[in-house]
This record gives sequence, C-alpha cells and structure tokens, in this order.
Amino acid sequence: MTLPREGQLLRIFIGESDKYGKQPLYEWIVRKAREFGLAGATVFRGLEGFGAHSRVHTAKILRLSSDLPIVIEIVDTSEKIEQFMPIIDDAIKEGLATIEKATIRFYRSGK
Repeated sequence: MTLPREGQLLRIFIGESDKYGKQPLYEWIVRKAREFGLAGATVFRGLEGFGAHSRVHTAKILRLSSDLPIVIEIVDTSEKIEQFMPIIDDAIKEGLATIEKATIRFYRSGK
C-alpha cells in the first residue's frame, strides 16, 4: 500500500476503562481500523490528563488511576478517515476526536 503525500491524522482521546461491549474501546477501535483497511493505528497510554468532566486521572502512586488517558492515532487519506468516522462515532460515548492535516514522508513495511 502506498499513501499520498497529503493525508490526515485522526487522534482520539478516551479513557482506559472505556468499553465497547466487554472489550476495551481502544482495542475495538484498532481492530475496526484494521478491518476497514486503514494504513495503521497506534495507541498511547497517558500518565496524566483530564477531559470534559475536569477529573484528573493520574498514574502517581498515591492516586493510582485505573482510567488513565488513552490516545489513538491513525494516519491515512482524508477520504478514508472521513469514511471511518461514522463507524466509530456511536461507540465513543465520552472523549474527543480531532482531525488534522498530515504530510506523509514515507510509509514502509520493511519488505
């Protein structure tokens, strides 16, 4: 698969304890992105953060949270990102999604 130079970055901010059915939401989103044929997805676990409720979630020892921030990043063409959004929209009950322009320098599998 090759990607054009101009693409989009979809960034989804959710909580680690968010679920889709019994599955962690971030796992479900990554599986859906793969099924949809997107170029790739990466999940990052945050050390600390807050969102719309203004509750701070932290990994500090004295306030160990089981709901740390999760960020999922997906890069692909603008058309594919826009087509993917309705698939995940209803599954995300709380969170934030942003889309921004991305300049793709390379996309290699190493083969």
